[in-house]
Amino acid sequence: MTKARKKFVSALGQMSLFDLLTQERQQRVANATGRLNVSAALHAAIRDATKQAPKSRETIAEEMSALSGLQVTVHQVNNWTAESHPHRIPAELLPAFCQATGSIEPLRLLAEMAGVFTLPGPDALRAEIQKLDEEARQIGREKRKRELFLKEMEGQ
Repeated sequence: MTKARKKFVSALGQMSLFDLLTQERQQRVANATGRLNVSAALHAAIRDATKQAPKSRETIAEEMSALSGLQVTVHQVNNWTAESHPHRIPAELLPAFCQATGSIEPLRLLAEMAGVFTLPGPDALRAEIQKLDEEARQIGREKRKRELFLKEMEGQ
């Protein structure tokens, strides 16, 4: 007879991290036009992050300069977001851009296209805690197996 596996959910109706990531990815893929065009998708993510940032483009450029140690001008930020310009943000400035705008979407997009997921700090820690909990349960099961085997060997 096999034991039924219990599904651990911390709150009633709460989705697991895997289910949440799968659903989020499916929604993005289903809604993304030209989803295999990295250039167009990254350009859209840069444009959206700039629009949604609570800062001016001048402030974004200043913060990017301070964070990266490289000179970033408002004209560069404008070129990266303009439909009519073929200019794209250099990869070495992308982390500074994400920090300055408060949006990880451009990095998340590139990571997903590479086949990995990005998580904000607290979510990454929750995932790591869950992994440690699973490992602890596995160690507990292995310990119980050995204890039972020891009892059997001792004839108890």
